[in-house]
Amino acid sequence: MSRAPLLRLLHAQHPLDAHESAMLAATIRFITTEARCAERSLASGHLTGSAWIVDPARTCTLLTHHRKLDLWLQLGGHADGDLDLASVALREAREESGLASVSPLDTALFDVDRHWIPARPAEPLVVTPESKALAWVALAGLATYTTEASMVRLARRTARLRSVC
Repeated sequence: MSRAPLLRLLHAQHPLDAHESAMLAATIRFITTEARCAERSLASGHLTGSAWIVDPARTCTLLTHHRKLDLWLQLGGHADGDLDLASVALREAREESGLASVSPLDTALFDVDRHWIPARPAEPLVVTPESKALAWVALAGLATYTTEASMVRLARRTARLRSVC
């Protein structure tokens, strides 16, 4: 599968600040230079797709309490070779939430994030749900659940959407 469509989406992204610009540039570099960028087996890193699910009023988001990371995060998961990250995000959102009617608001990327996941020695294969819980969280109260910079940025982007609608 060609990386060109994903790179076009990334080049069309509008970073909010210098930190996001640096993450975007590093992500483009990674995808351009690493043919296996969407493979979970790539030890140096790999792509994932996440869904920032909001209510119709865009005042609440659906978060998952991630079992392995023990953090409240947006729904999403590994690309597992699929470079269509929108499809990955939709698949993961539907699988993790049970919501059948999840659909994107736009074809553009909403956000790009690059982060480190803590090392997990000898990750065993265990059949278990990926999350401890799901919760609709008011964006105004997001700090009660998380202070992760990427999550705060997603809430800022959502507030910008509300102001232009």
